[in-house]
Amino acid sequence: MPASSFSRLLLAALLLSAAAANAADQSDSNQNLWLNYVGDHPLGNSRWGLHLESQFRRADYGENWQQLLLRPGINYTISPTITVSAGYAWVNTYTYGDIPVAHDFPEHRFWQHVIFNHKALGLDWTHRLRLEQRRIGEMQQQNGDWNVSNWRYENRIRYMLRTTIPLSDDKKWYLALWDELFINFGSNVSLNYFDQNRAFIGLGRKLSETTRLEVGFMEQTVQRRGGNVWENNHTISVWLMSKWPIKF
Repeated sequence: MPASSFSRLLLAALLLSAAAANAADQSDSNQNLWLNYVGDHPLGNSRWGLHLESQFRRADYGENWQQLLLRPGINYTISPTITVSAGYAWVNTYTYGDIPVAHDFPEHRFWQHVIFNHKALGLDWTHRLRLEQRRIGEMQQQNGDWNVSNWRYENRIRYMLRTTIPLSDDKKWYLALWDELFINFGSNVSLNYFDQNRAFIGLGRKLSETTRLEVGFMEQTVQRRGGNVWENNHTISVWLMSKWPIKF
């Protein structure tokens, strides 16, 4: 995809997020810190691989929990430019911010995605389309204890567009840019078809042939499930990414 198309998509997503947030009944601004590991590990010389991911999402500049996410999966490489994956994610969301949820709640999530890579204008581009089937725990207090009273089912689709711009002749240093839009759909969704948008800019360093590190800023705009509360999460995000092969 040309750089101009990426710019238009990013601008449209940011304008949509800003316009919707300005129309919200309530908004909550938070300062967060995310520490992430994403591993896509080939299994020997086969087309198969393991996806191993953990995200430690912290609120209040890292002082308190925001979310914990663990996302294992299986990858299959169709061609050098196309990979499909599927797996499971466990998520726990905590109370945070000035408008917190009533209590921490868990989520079980199945997911499938396809990743397409290509080159355009001398840059590497990545498109990722992900589907998620979510079972979200609805919490209820009884006799002083909080427990899951119902598992709410929701569907969500996500699209991410990402590119990198080399900053050194050896391409070990680079600028990372991506935007990801989340849309809810299905019979259980009525007030927040727009779920969230994440826009990231960061500095990347290739540590080895299989490992890289990215540190940057992510602006996350979230519409809560009730539809009238929006979060503007200003997030320092650290990503350690590995494609270290698992050899037999």
